[in-house]
Amino acid sequence: MEQDLERSEEKVELSESKIVELEEELRVVGNNLKSLEVSEEKANQREEEYKNQIKTLTTRLKEAEARAEFAERSVQKLQKEVDRLEDELLNERARNKMLQEEMEATLHDIQNM
Repeated sequence: MEQDLERSEEKVELSESKIVELEEELRVVGNNLKSLEVSEEKANQREEEYKNQIKTLTTRLKEAEARAEFAERSVQKLQKEVDRLEDELLNERARNKMLQEEMEATLHDIQNM
């Protein structure tokens, strides 16, 4: 019976030592889990920040595109106005040249009288 008792005590010691090892491993796993939870929370916060940045940048992009379209339309209108004014200038130069020629002819006629 003493031998059985000794064997049982050895088994108990081995089991207790195994329990201590398992408790230590459980503590390490628990710490790792806490660390992972903190990392997950930080990752979720970063993800939320990125979503907000994307939303902000998307809004700014749409606004920039709208301003670009407006600017393009304004440029087209201004180009039409420039073309119209250039045509008007050419017409006025032609009219001026014609009047100048008329005046020269008139002066010539006056001088020849």
